[in-house]
Amino acid sequence: MTMSGDSRSRVGGGAGELVLMWGGFPALGAGAGWLLAAAAGWIADLPWVPWKGLFEAVSRLPQPQVGIGAAAIGAVAGLLLAGAGTAERLTVTVDRERTTLRRDGKQQEALRHQVRIVLVDGSDLVLLDGDDGELLRERSELNRDRLRAAFRAHGWPWAEEDPHRAAYRLWVPELPGLPAGADALLRARERAIEGNRRDDARELRRELGRLGVVVRDEERRQYWRSTGRAVRPTAGQPAPTEPEPDRR
Repeated sequence: MTMSGDSRSRVGGGAGELVLMWGGFPALGAGAGWLLAAAAGWIADLPWVPWKGLFEAVSRLPQPQVGIGAAAIGAVAGLLLAGAGTAERLTVTVDRERTTLRRDGKQQEALRHQVRIVLVDGSDLVLLDGDDGELLRERSELNRDRLRAAFRAHGWPWAEEDPHRAAYRLWVPELPGLPAGADALLRARERAIEGNRRDDARELRRELGRLGVVVRDEERRQYWRSTGRAVRPTAGQPAPTEPEPDRR
């Protein structure tokens, strides 16, 4: 955790992590490229190896030029991987008035007066509002102790565990007790999870939150609980049609 001159705390990946990504990944890529080029002839002789023609062609190229070229390609691949990993890192900035979450060029904010509890749920950083709905839920590999220290340093209410953990129920289709429209959203979100469409699943989570439903995932299964703003279905209410996420 770092404290800035304007009394903000910033929690992000450590310098060691950056050194590992930007130094280690290119080095590993270069080493792998060199070894593949050097062993191309031996690999081409293996009966089960795919792309035999490619390895045979590489084995006929002059050394050390081909090894240097393969190492350079591997290093570039490592740099691209390091860049993607850096963009995916979550950075949390906290002061007395707001919390800002940044990842991959995108930013989310929550104001202090909106937040009742801050907690880490599994690998997610979660901020709950006064109705116990989720203001923010973001996947986080950040150290829990550093997050706790940052939020507490600025007077934010930190909880060691989810106070509503026992209220979650496993969702199955047509489960009674859900607000109108929630079952259709959960069906659509189940398909998004099965298809590894993370952006769709995230957007459907937000839509469920607007209905007063909080959802958490465990091994591709959805568990849900209601919040103080949930509207219960009335008898005889027609079943809603299933929405699909906007893919524009």
